[in-house]
Amino acid sequence: MIELRHLRHFVAVAEELNFRRAAERVHVDQSPLSRTVRDLEDQLGVLLLARAPRSLRLTPAGTRLLDEARKILLRVERTKRVVRETDLRYRAPLRIGVADGLAQPKLAECLACWREVAPEVPLDLSDMRAAELLAALRREEVDAGLSFGVTDDDAIEQERAWSYPLMVLVPRGHELASSKVLSLADVLAFPMIACSPDHEPGMRQQTDAIVRKHTAAPAIAGEASSLTGLVTRVGAGLGVGLVDSGHLDTLRRTDVVAVPLVEDVCIATYVLHKHQRVGLPDALQRFLAHVKTLN
Repeated sequence: MIELRHLRHFVAVAEELNFRRAAERVHVDQSPLSRTVRDLEDQLGVLLLARAPRSLRLTPAGTRLLDEARKILLRVERTKRVVRETDLRYRAPLRIGVADGLAQPKLAECLACWREVAPEVPLDLSDMRAAELLAALRREEVDAGLSFGVTDDDAIEQERAWSYPLMVLVPRGHELASSKVLSLADVLAFPMIACSPDHEPGMRQQTDAIVRKHTAAPAIAGEASSLTGLVTRVGAGLGVGLVDSGHLDTLRRTDVVAVPLVEDVCIATYVLHKHQRVGLPDALQRFLAHVKTLN
């Protein structure tokens, strides 16, 4: 059977007309190279090279084979390139779970920039609750997740991706609405709307940790299962709230007022992935590094 190595070795010899130079070119010894050309001649049943003690020349059959072999090898290289390009275009996407109803500008920026830096690795996005994200990561139904944080789990790595300043949210017309800045002590004097620990565990855990530094028993007037629900309850005058500035930039509601805090406190967004004993896939490693450039 004629193999591609027969044609490659023959082309090298035919173009160099010197076995030593041809052997150096294809990185084999002269003896195996000579045997390959002899084998090709035997399979074709023709003489391809006229051999003299100090020279080589192509026979008419050798000249014709050189032309055809070049075409075949060029076609093979083109086929390899087309197949690789097709693989890049239709490569399996990186599956990303987005929890907690994240709608921050940095999230959109992260995903848009990824399309520029890694167009060959598409993203498949799924919206889910934090508990669903944790389960999906454990079952490897998603490759990575973005969330305010999930319940501690030895199988899941949570790394800080980016953060936004924590701000106070009050109804328009509230006595705190005209303030330029507020302290947490000022805010905690009023009943609060908090995120539900069942629906937004990461956000609730982070805000609770901040609030506990100022009071052990904040007045919780109600809980919301989403950030939009929290904003709606504040707008309805049911209480005040604490929300990251990223979501306030996105929501831009006219029925509420956002006031900065004197304290330098932030709410973190995390990127999550499952620990792998054999190392993370290259595309996932690149995505995790990309996410953390936005911090």
